[in-house]
Amino acid sequence: MDIKTTCLGVLAKRSASGYEIRKAFEEGPFSHFAEGGFGSIYPALNKLAEDGLVTFERAEQDKRPDKKIYHITVEGRRALVKALSERVPGEDKYKSDLLFLLFFAEELPAAHIARVIDDRIAWYEAKIAHIEDCEKSAEPIGCDLVGQFGVAVYRSALEFLLTHRQEFIDLAAADDASAATAAE
Repeated sequence: MDIKTTCLGVLAKRSASGYEIRKAFEEGPFSHFAEGGFGSIYPALNKLAEDGLVTFERAEQDKRPDKKIYHITVEGRRALVKALSERVPGEDKYKSDLLFLLFFAEELPAAHIARVIDDRIAWYEAKIAHIEDCEKSAEPIGCDLVGQFGVAVYRSALEFLLTHRQEFIDLAAADDASAATAAE
């Protein structure tokens, strides 16, 4: 999804500042399936405002510059619906530093593999808890079914790591033993 469409999507749920939009991509309900950084959000918001798809008002802040609060317009909502209706989602892209590292488990120390897997297990547990908290919030913002899908994906990955943790560690341990033998 392009950044203009994802910004419209956030604003379709509630008015927000650029910072709040970024937080929706980093920590909020969109964090599990959309991306947007400051470097792309503000140019997109400027273009959306230029095209009449969003408006903004300035809000004063103590000891800081005024911030802009963006609102989707009727035309912006139409543009969002049009973009979503015309688009057939592409394949999910799954790039993973974890999988790349685990691919080379036999080249790495067992303790490192164990730490990496344990950290990822904790990360999956936190993500699952975050989504489930979102589902319980007063403003679910599409969390119900989409959140359940996310939980299912994260739980599956979590279960896989729990089930196969020792196998990855054993791959690394086997290399630890052969490296120790070769060093003698």
